Amino acid sequence: MNYSTSPLLASKTPPWRSRFLVLLVGAAFLVLIARALYVQVLEAEFFQKKGEERFASTLSLSASRGRILDRNGQILAISVNAPTISINPQQFKANADQKRQLVSLLGMKPQELETKLAEDSAYAVLRRQIDGGVAQEIRKLGIKGITLEPGYLRRYPENESAAHVVGFTDIQDEGQEGIELTFQKQLQGHGGSRSVVKDRLGRIVEDLGEPVDPRDGSDVQLTIDSKVQALAYQRIRDAVQQHHAKAGSVVVLDAQTGEILALANYPSYLPEERHNRTGAQLRNRAVTDVFEPGSTMKPFVVSKALELGLVKPDMMIDTSPFMVGPLRVNDDPHPHPALTVSQVIQKSSNVGTVRISQKIEARDMGEMYQALGFGSKPQIGFPGAATGKLRPWRSWKPVEKATMSYGYGLSASLLQIARAYTAIARDGELAPLTLVKGEEATASVQIFQPETVRTMRQMLRGTVQPGGTAPLAQPLGYSAGGKTGTAEKMENGRYKSGNYRAWFTGISPIDKPRVVVAVMLDEPKPIYFGGLVAAPVFKGVVEQTLRTLGVPPDLEVKPQVVAQIGGTEPNKTTSH
Repeated sequence: MNYSTSPLLASKTPPWRSRFLVLLVGAAFLVLIARALYVQVLEAEFFQKKGEERFASTLSLSASRGRILDRNGQILAISVNAPTISINPQQFKANADQKRQLVSLLGMKPQELETKLAEDSAYAVLRRQIDGGVAQEIRKLGIKGITLEPGYLRRYPENESAAHVVGFTDIQDEGQEGIELTFQKQLQGHGGSRSVVKDRLGRIVEDLGEPVDPRDGSDVQLTIDSKVQALAYQRIRDAVQQHHAKAGSVVVLDAQTGEILALANYPSYLPEERHNRTGAQLRNRAVTDVFEPGSTMKPFVVSKALELGLVKPDMMIDTSPFMVGPLRVNDDPHPHPALTVSQVIQKSSNVGTVRISQKIEARDMGEMYQALGFGSKPQIGFPGAATGKLRPWRSWKPVEKATMSYGYGLSASLLQIARAYTAIARDGELAPLTLVKGEEATASVQIFQPETVRTMRQMLRGTVQPGGTAPLAQPLGYSAGGKTGTAEKMENGRYKSGNYRAWFTGISPIDKPRVVVAVMLDEPKPIYFGGLVAAPVFKGVVEQTLRTLGVPPDLEVKPQVVAQIGGTEPNKTTSH
């Protein structure tokens, strides 16, 4: 067939048809140009964002939590590298041996891993905050689809001994107790970020903009001495176990500055272990628990009487039993017909203390208690610090005033009692308490005249000497003085017979005091007198603390054997 002579080729194409085709092509180009303008100019930011969402991601850069240090720079809490192991189930590829090693390193069961791999997700966490060495071993396995995300784990070198002071953090690295909670904002720091583009395999191929560097948290330095803290904890732990007590606490203060050198409690806990903690373990009893302080209050009452010129150290006091309203005051089981004022302290006479308190106006006694910090919350910025209870002196009845003179009818924490004794240690000046180095302390308050408390310190010295209630409190090589306390516990508004708290609070050395140490044991059995169970703890803590602080002995050390206890302490509600 000759195509050149085909009638179809011979026919002319209508001009409108070619124009229509040109118009269609031009319109298509106009649509493409409009779309390009819309995408690249008018809505460029929107489409760029959508594109970045497919390939770009923001990586969080963790900030390291600040350290907690003791007064000498020793570490009490520190963050160490502890990455989180995550997987992309859609990209995960590993042989049987690699899977076996992976679950072994992570302490997982094989079924746990299979469950994670079966998730319809591009992200699943296998383990959080794993050890850095374990992370390195996992990296060596070369398993595709595994990611090691940077993170930190909190470590506490002092373990149980400083747990109640330092506290702990949760899985998100936020403070939950103690200093970790109090200084959360200062310690936590601020995380950074890095925007990147990833390929379809999750590999980083490009950075988007400048990364925001993380800002690590600030350190917090405490007044705590880690050595003193550790030895105080060991002493109270051993005493609680030896005397089958429910719990125990020790407070050690620097008598010169009011700085807290130790706050030790037993039972305690391991801050790094988040499981199986109980409320009894977590309580910082020295700060949060309040109780009737018993005979530890007697030195303040006698000091006030000395200050007002109502008594003198050698003045005889009738200590035979007598009635105050419905209360019979006695010194059972060791009564005395009469004692000097000094012996009232040495023998811990309830009768003598009440007789002396009757010479003091209720207002003077009540205002003195208030000035010593009873009924007021200690300003140390610590969570849960207790206020205690002290009724206004205007509402006191004669029987209430009598019982308050030997520590019943009011309540206080062990920390409050220890602080009150700084007024005796610092020539009448009550020390402001501080727990954080460099923190501005409140102004000190003058409670007694220097001559008054110097006389009281010599009276307290008699307590630890033969004939006193606590010869077992006498430290080797150092002079000391203090006061015992033994009180029945009140439960549901009634005193529970057979359950006691025992204390000893004292000062050393006696002429130039350097430390105040307060000891409490809760329900020691079968022996429960403060002079027998709490006093030896005081002795051990004072000896080691003063040596740690470099305080030279002020007594000649002589070899000696204690044949018997020189004195015992009366019991029951009416005698301490």
